[in-house]
Amino acid sequence: MDRSFNRIELRGNAGQDARIMQVGDNTVARFSIATNETYKDRSGNLKEETTWHSVTAWSGKGMPDFSRICKGSCVYVLGRLRQNRYTAANGEERTFYEVLATRVKIEEPEMT
Repeated sequence: MDRSFNRIELRGNAGQDARIMQVGDNTVARFSIATNETYKDRSGNLKEETTWHSVTAWSGKGMPDFSRICKGSCVYVLGRLRQNRYTAANGEERTFYEVLATRVKIEEPEMT
């Protein structure tokens, strides 16, 4: 029995407006979101670390109107992590990771 799984859940802010493309009868959106983690360093000072995630989402059930994903939007993403490899123009092998979204939700900003 295969007990492995690949699931990623993120909530963060969009880094730019979604890039929306038509692929046949389907719509695909690509965007990045930033997640922030706060921690204390060895001296006890609070530090914040930002991680950027590349997201690819295909139209379908559980997907919003992608044109509503704008820079700064609070976005919830559920999906899986995919590793991609390619050869750069200089011949160097490169690897990058992207989140393939199965669900995307645009959330209202929290009121403070």
